[in-house]
Amino acid sequence: MTSNVGGIDRTLRILVGLAVLSLFFVLEGSARYWGLVGLVPILTGLFRYCPAYSLIGVSTCPLKGKG
Repeated sequence: MTSNVGGIDRTLRILVGLAVLSLFFVLEGSARYWGLVGLVPILTGLFRYCPAYSLIGVSTCPLKGKG
């Protein structure tokens, strides 16, 4: 797996993921589980790899092929 998520993209993914994940702790009932969707951007940001980017051939990582 080569990195395809760059610095700013990575930071935004983690921040948005944390915001969405916080819904898990704020909402009540079955709606709270939508907050778990926040794990996806957090993990793609931490691993610097996005499978969707690979499918469409996009990379925001300045060091292509490194990682």
